[in-house]
Amino acid sequence: MYHNSKSTVRRDYNIQNLALTKCRNTIIGIPGKIKGISGGEMKRLSFASEVLTDPPLMLCDEPTSGLDSYMAHQPSSELFSMFSKILLIAEGRVAFMGSTEEADEFFKSLGASCPNNYNPADFYIQLLAVVPGREYACRHAIHKVCDQFECSNLGKKISKKVENIIDFVEENHYKDKNMQIKNFTYKASWLEQFKAVLWRSWLSVIKEPILIKVRLLQTIMVSLLIGIIYLNQKLDQDGVMNINGALFIFLTNMTFQNVFAVIHVFCSELPIFLREHANGMYRTEIYFICKTMAEAPIFIAVPFIFTIIAYPMIGLYPDIKHFFTTVGIVALVANVSTSFGYLISCTSTHLSMALSIGPPVIIPFLLFGGFFLNTASVPIYLKWFSYLSWFRYGNEALLINQWADIKSINCTRSNASCPKSGLMVLQTLNFNKDFFWMDICALVVLIIVFRIVSLLALIYKTFKKRN
Repeated sequence: MYHNSKSTVRRDYNIQNLALTKCRNTIIGIPGKIKGISGGEMKRLSFASEVLTDPPLMLCDEPTSGLDSYMAHQPSSELFSMFSKILLIAEGRVAFMGSTEEADEFFKSLGASCPNNYNPADFYIQLLAVVPGREYACRHAIHKVCDQFECSNLGKKISKKVENIIDFVEENHYKDKNMQIKNFTYKASWLEQFKAVLWRSWLSVIKEPILIKVRLLQTIMVSLLIGIIYLNQKLDQDGVMNINGALFIFLTNMTFQNVFAVIHVFCSELPIFLREHANGMYRTEIYFICKTMAEAPIFIAVPFIFTIIAYPMIGLYPDIKHFFTTVGIVALVANVSTSFGYLISCTSTHLSMALSIGPPVIIPFLLFGGFFLNTASVPIYLKWFSYLSWFRYGNEALLINQWADIKSINCTRSNASCPKSGLMVLQTLNFNKDFFWMDICALVVLIIVFRIVSLLALIYKTFKKRN
């Protein structure tokens, strides 16, 4: 994870000792969906990631279950001998707690000595197990062992120590809590965390090429479809309506395509992120920034590909400056919608919740975009909501770019209302060409605001988890 020499040595040591060398460059995968490492390798990898930062304390619930016969569910005698202390619990009571040598002496005093060449772990579990058909006798024996340990010098010593710890915690609860938050440290510098998480985020993007290919194919197919439907529009009253509709479809397509492309990013990875963050592996802001940076090239390439196909087919303003302006506006809208998708993902507790709230939340922003409802007719009590709509700013900017420099529009039917120039088109929609740069700035501000709120939501989840 980290790149300084000490951390690199520890990483390689864990990889070697946990037999992960063969799969160190293999994708982890998702069971039942994406083929990756085996179940045993995944179990060992999970354990390796926990010990990577050298935590002072680890709580392991059956860490060897699900592994192969070499490290089977029941620990071997060799592994048992490595334990400095063991804790035996039966029927909700402590049957023994202490070193392996003290355990041998304690059970010898009860007349239950572990036979030679016998795994002590197996012996203690069998001794404290409730055997079907002999439940009463087994429970009676268990309670007898627990009572004997409770009355022993070792048991009394442990009970006294526990009482002292409880008293200390109760007296210093708030002080200890504040100290814990204050002293929370990370195992690597900010720059090392940034480089490592950015590289991992980038690998997670490029290791799923099928998704990238599907997105590019989807973009090409949709842009071709729109281009064919609105092919070679003329500058007349019908063409004005069609071009306005095509440009608004640019915004709608970019919004839904990008929101649902990222809506799963943070809520699906949340359990892993919270665990790794709690282990001090990296900061919340680094994780968020790196995830968004790794995906940024896609959200720049997709609008460019979409526009370069649809723009000339529709017959929009034939000028290189206006073309690249359209590309820039569509890219900004794509990144605003991506940021909004991040916001939904960071505030949702799970993927199904994010997918459920996504569409109904987007619809109000869509309605205030100036296409279905003229901006001048928005009720005063909903005016504030229209200022948060990226559809409004994107639509106005695209239409200004398209119509501001068009001086004449052909009116082919005298009985139909027809704007005589591009400025009249903008006036009909209550758009002002002087607001172009304000629209661009508003889109940039929305990108920043949505991402800041997303980051704050993610920070809140880590703070809530820690406390």
